[in-house]
Amino acid sequence: MENHFEAGIENLRQQLLLMASHAEKLVNEAVQALMQRDHDLALRAKANDHMLDQFEIEIDELAIQLLTKAPLATNLRLVTVAMKISQNLERIGDEATKIAKRARDLSQEPPVKITLDLPRMAALALAMVKDALDSFVHRDSAAARTIIPRDKEVDALNKQIHAALVEHMVENPDTIARCLHWIVAAKSLERIADHAKNIAEEVVYLCEAQDIRHPAVKAV
Repeated sequence: MENHFEAGIENLRQQLLLMASHAEKLVNEAVQALMQRDHDLALRAKANDHMLDQFEIEIDELAIQLLTKAPLATNLRLVTVAMKISQNLERIGDEATKIAKRARDLSQEPPVKITLDLPRMAALALAMVKDALDSFVHRDSAAARTIIPRDKEVDALNKQIHAALVEHMVENPDTIARCLHWIVAAKSLERIADHAKNIAEEVVYLCEAQDIRHPAVKAV
């Protein structure tokens, strides 16, 4: 019975990692389509979001099966945390789809003549996702805690990009619609970093049985 449960846990872990790999690929494709004005790639990225939806459904089903067999509190936390991580990965896919939609629309319009460092923002957000998943696999709460403050760097980049686009819109009113697409894309990357932060916080809960999501709120 115990060996069967451990096999189920390992299967759950592998499914999460596979889901994370697909989420990372989807974000990279969406950002590449945006930066390279690649209409076909944008359409492919948008169409692939359903794969993450399917992963979430399958992981939830597996987790529910394991919950009926989990004999220890630590195992219960592991399974519930896995479900929450899956939910965050699915939402990362949703944000990538939003970027792909903006890439699709922008590819049909003249380019906005402004330099925006969205690739760096995407790289920072995806590095957070990868490191958060690594901390889950290794049950490393110390590593997870180091990921959480990195969200501020992505937030700062988002604010810089937003400010630059607003300034550009004021000076070039004819670009407002196009600039708004870029603002939405940058916001999606900022939210991807938020989801990575959420995953890291769940890892801390898994390892330490401590909920650090809302530090100002004390448990009753």
